[in-house]
Amino acid sequence: MGVYQYDLIDADMLRDRAEAFRDQVSRRLSGALTEDQFKPLRLMNGLYLQLHAYMLRVAIPYGSLNSAQLNRLAAISRRFDKGYGHFTTRTNIQFHWIRLKDAPDILDALAEVGLHAIQTSGNCIRNTTTDPYAGAAADEADDPRVWCEAIRQWSTFHPEFTYLPRKFKIAVTASAQDRTAARVHDIGLKLRRDAHGALGFEVMVGGGLGRTPYIGKTIRDHLPAHRLLSYLTAILRVYNRLGRRDNIYKARIKVLVASLGAETFAELVESEWRSLDGEMLDLPDVELARIRGAFAAEAFEPRPLRSEIFEGAKRSDPAFARFARRNVLAHKKPGYAIVNVPLKAPGAPPGDCSADQMEVVADLARRYSMDDVRVTHAQNLVLPHVKLDDLPLVFARLQAEGLATPNLDLVSDIIACPGLDYCALANTRAIPIAQQIAERFADPEMAERVGELKIKISGCINACGHHHVGHIGILGVDKKGEEFYQISLGGSGAEDAALGSILGPALSASRVVEAVDALVDAYLAVRRPAERFLDTYRRLGPDPFKEAVYADADQA
Repeated sequence: MGVYQYDLIDADMLRDRAEAFRDQVSRRLSGALTEDQFKPLRLMNGLYLQLHAYMLRVAIPYGSLNSAQLNRLAAISRRFDKGYGHFTTRTNIQFHWIRLKDAPDILDALAEVGLHAIQTSGNCIRNTTTDPYAGAAADEADDPRVWCEAIRQWSTFHPEFTYLPRKFKIAVTASAQDRTAARVHDIGLKLRRDAHGALGFEVMVGGGLGRTPYIGKTIRDHLPAHRLLSYLTAILRVYNRLGRRDNIYKARIKVLVASLGAETFAELVESEWRSLDGEMLDLPDVELARIRGAFAAEAFEPRPLRSEIFEGAKRSDPAFARFARRNVLAHKKPGYAIVNVPLKAPGAPPGDCSADQMEVVADLARRYSMDDVRVTHAQNLVLPHVKLDDLPLVFARLQAEGLATPNLDLVSDIIACPGLDYCALANTRAIPIAQQIAERFADPEMAERVGELKIKISGCINACGHHHVGHIGILGVDKKGEEFYQISLGGSGAEDAALGSILGPALSASRVVEAVDALVDAYLAVRRPAERFLDTYRRLGPDPFKEAVYADADQA
């Protein structure tokens, strides 16, 4: 439970879509379709042609999986890829070594467990993301998955919004702590209750990264929750009508909001919204109740707040104690915990997960986490509902599979895109830089001493690694055929969202780890008690950090 179960309409739709794609692939392989004719068809099914092979991007709606689905992803990676998958900042999974002839079989295999690759590409509403702790976090105003599922059903094959000016991304959060990077989405939705307890959304529009990054602007402080779909319709109609289609670099809604101004854009949306038939467009109460029923509170067993098994394991095993301190978070129910499963072991590509590891996590989810696994936008996994008594057993299994690195939000918990190792758009590699930094800070005692420090790496200006909102952001740039890296500081994708500022001239690949080391040393030398790297940067500005990196550098 915890993952929405597709109904018969969904199941039939997925089978039909897979069958249609099988015919399209057959025609491409026979030469009846040219690559130019086939390209829009394959992209509608999440299939990209990258540097070395086809890449298939599979949707994981709002980052939720059950054990059968995760096991199926493991089987696909083993049979059709090289034995692993790559979890992305959109909470999807990518398989990077796909043969075209196998793609229809993969879609069939996905459809059998309610998975697909629909709307993982193209100028449509992409996979909606949310808090990976949804349904487990004590501070959430409501379960955001309910609203993500409503958006999924509303947006899938929406005839009016299938060919937008550009791709479109929505995130929903329901906690004071934003774990979704809502303000850097085309639409960010923050669920909260007003002074009277009424549920509503703060609506943020026009965020996004890439070539021209923006932080989203609030255009409504409190939209009554039941009016969500009509308001989304109004926003998308304004964008569809006014968004640029003549220039791919200016086609995102962030450019439209910036050019009009947030206030003018909001007025256009409100005017459009007033003209709509809300009763027809908004989610009927009976449908909302049906969706909400799929996410009904699990049958949590009454548990004592304190677990002697858990406390005893912490006393007897320093490695477990460190893991519990860093990766285990409080649950809304006594006696339970949220367990973060890092895909960031030193030396491993961030976000990569082997078939064996997927199967272990799937088994742990089935046995100990109510058959529920989450994918985070930081490219990790979560077991959201684990009893404190079971934590030592879960840790032992994770540790044996290299999935227990105690580094949540620490310097080695790095977000990185696939970069030039895979992507035809990239200028530079991102994965090796992430690996070198993680290895430099592999010592858990040092990492804990440094504290929260979010490093994000992109191999090109498209910013799939979210470098603009890293406490330390690293962007790969090409300089006359050589790989260089531009460093920015002060970004955040959380509730205190901010774009980083470029520190200075780009550095050669050989100097990046040395520069990060210097930045960390400079921070440790001047920080105040309990002050994060980001706080220190905001207090002092760039000067001490620029001095640390560039004072003795040859910038020729």
